[in-house]
Amino acid sequence: MTRTTQTARTGGGTFLGFPLEGFGLFTSLLLSFAAAFFTFFATTFIAIFALLGWNLVGHHAINYADSYLYAGFPAGVLVLLVALPVFGTLWVRARLRQANHS
Repeated sequence: MTRTTQTARTGGGTFLGFPLEGFGLFTSLLLSFAAAFFTFFATTFIAIFALLGWNLVGHHAINYADSYLYAGFPAGVLVLLVALPVFGTLWVRARLRQANHS
C-alpha cells in the first residue's frame, strides 16, 4: 500500500524549486543579507580576475582593491536594496494570510 502526502498551496510559487511563502521575519532578513553577501563576494571575485587579465594583457597597474570598492560593494548594496523589499513583502503577505485564516 502506497501512502501519499498532499499539501495544499494557495498563492505563493517557487523559484528554482524553493517555495516563496511562509518565511518568518528572521528568515526573510537572513535571506536578504545572504543574497547581498553572496553577490558581494561573487562580483568581487569576478572583478579581481578581470583586473588580473587587464593588468597582464595591457601591462597596466590598476590596484586590485578597486574591485571591492567599485564592483563588489555597489553590487552587494543593490541586491540588498532589492532583496529587503521583496522578502519583506513576502513576510507581510504571509502574516496577512495567517491573520485572515485565524
